[in-house]
Amino acid sequence: MKTSFRLAGLLAASLCLTNPVGAEAVNKVAASVPAKEAAEAKALAKAMTPGEGQKRLQAMIGTFDVAIRTWVDPSSPPIESSATSVGAWVLGDRYVQMMLSGDMQGQPFSGIGYIAFDNVSKLYQATWMDNGSTGMTWYQGGFDASGKSATMKGSVADVLTGKPSPVELRMKLGDDGGHVTELWGKGLGSKMFRMMELRYTRSR
Repeated sequence: MKTSFRLAGLLAASLCLTNPVGAEAVNKVAASVPAKEAAEAKALAKAMTPGEGQKRLQAMIGTFDVAIRTWVDPSSPPIESSATSVGAWVLGDRYVQMMLSGDMQGQPFSGIGYIAFDNVSKLYQATWMDNGSTGMTWYQGGFDASGKSATMKGSVADVLTGKPSPVELRMKLGDDGGHVTELWGKGLGSKMFRMMELRYTRSR
């Protein structure tokens, strides 16, 4: 029974802390539970509350025209295509959802991505899935000191061997409301090269 009351107090404190007008209620809850549980409640609330890390992603919200360039190998000319991307906050401004649709090499292409800042690890995380694959790619990394460029690393299953192959997602946020995303990977070779570039221009 005591454990149940402690958990209830922990949850109540967390919910109050995510409410900007709940400071007085938080203090009352914190005073009524052991110090450790109160500290855990405050840490949990901090972990789940959007802040400066999420605000940096505001540049990705809106509707964008996307110019796409794809490279089969480093020496080949890029294959050009176009798409539209819609970025929107979901789950209480905690995650950015990106819906992309267009065509690539004459075929319909669509994808869904999510990007977020993890308040606990202090890292940015992203996922991507599209109709050109049955797998999901997961990336993790951070921005540089300028706050405008980010590199996130992940891996995909090599189509020939099935083994993990490293990939990198590189982003540059512009001052004009646009941004550029590059996908780097090994492809069929052993060296990393730029496989895809997506240049986002805000349309509204």
